[in-house]
Amino acid sequence: MNEWMVSIQEWLNHVQHLTPEQLQRKLESYSAFGPLPGIIAPFLESLLPFLPLLLIIAVNANIYGLGPGILYSWVGVCCGCMLVFWLARRLGGGFRGWLQRKFPASSRFFAWIEKRGFTPIFLLSCFPFSPSVLVNIASGLTTVPMRVFVTAILMGKGVMITSVSLLSFDIAKIMDAPWRIGIAVAALVIMWLLGKRLELKFQT
Repeated sequence: MNEWMVSIQEWLNHVQHLTPEQLQRKLESYSAFGPLPGIIAPFLESLLPFLPLLLIIAVNANIYGLGPGILYSWVGVCCGCMLVFWLARRLGGGFRGWLQRKFPASSRFFAWIEKRGFTPIFLLSCFPFSPSVLVNIASGLTTVPMRVFVTAILMGKGVMITSVSLLSFDIAKIMDAPWRIGIAVAALVIMWLLGKRLELKFQT
């Protein structure tokens, strides 16, 4: 058992310190498995948040192409988020009460998510540096309906992954295609406006 745990720790340390070039070569070495590596890598990041998600998204876009890379990253990330949400809701039990007793300020965060529902989950999902695993767990510990969570995650992660992919795809030529920066910004604005409309729908 100890040897097994040491092996896992060594593998995790190795993955954490991969450079972009090393990660791209690693994923390319599994090309025989088709899109699976491009889906599994971001899926695992939802369970192991120390993995470099932005790097994984960028590598997917440059290995599979912009469109497929966005799709594979989106599927993997969203499936991972939904799994964490489901586990938190099924197994959380009294964990929320313990958190609120241990960290009284967390009560405001839970209340914010329960009151606003779609908007905080969507917004936090849009930003690449937000603590995604904490948002997923916190949402699972609240009374937010799963349909609201799933919709917010699908849309928010779509914005984040599309933006990161557009900015990182063939990055050496990005100044030759400024439209990519424009689309990334426009996507965020459009999804924000659409998110506000959906929030009103969910609250009625």
